Amino acid sequence: MRRSSKKSSSSAAAGEEQVNEKQNRKRKGVSTNLTSGKAQRGPTKAVSKEVERIDQLFYTYADSSSGMIDPEGIETLCSHLDVPHTDVRILMLAWKMGCEKQGYFTLDEWRTGMKALRADSISKLKKAFPELTQEVTRPTNFQDFYQFAFRYCLTEDKKKCIEIPVACELLNLVLGLQFRPQVEKLINYLKYQNEYKVINMDQWMGFLRFCNEINFPSLDNYDEDQAWPLILDNFVEWLRANKN
Repeated sequence: MRRSSKKSSSSAAAGEEQVNEKQNRKRKGVSTNLTSGKAQRGPTKAVSKEVERIDQLFYTYADSSSGMIDPEGIETLCSHLDVPHTDVRILMLAWKMGCEKQGYFTLDEWRTGMKALRADSISKLKKAFPELTQEVTRPTNFQDFYQFAFRYCLTEDKKKCIEIPVACELLNLVLGLQFRPQVEKLINYLKYQNEYKVINMDQWMGFLRFCNEINFPSLDNYDEDQAWPLILDNFVEWLRANKN
């Protein structure tokens, strides 16, 4: 009987140890899960804080009635950035945001651009401009930016053309730094001629192709049979007639 008692006592002790071990493992598991949960929540909190700061910055410039940053708000933003509102970098910023309406930034567009630029303050946005300029001027991005610039200037729904004065300003803004001689001549021609009052997308893209492909000022590789827009045939004819 004594032996049986000892055996029972040993079994009970062993069983208790097993229970304790299981409980310890459970506690460790809970603890690990909690720690893991905290680690997972950390970045989410950081992201939400960043979005909160981005939104706060937006509402600094947004009009309370429209809920958008309007032309007046953009001018204020530009003054805080120490950049003229006609600076090409503001157009680049609109491209980065994917803006749809000229002179207006929506909250969603603002978030898209600021997140991509990792900018939640004016100082960070200022520092992001050089990188943004580099991004836009890469050949893989520049054509998209150039097309965007045209679409962004279509101020009315279903509008497909921009007026000659607007086209001249836009050419100077987006192509002036890269192709100054060509742009100056093209602007002079557009102001001189009276056949065209507006420019369409096909003609607009033709200007970029001309700057990229044609030897200037010799024009020796320009071929009228290569399906150029007629306005460029006329431009080249005008250039050759006024060469001297």
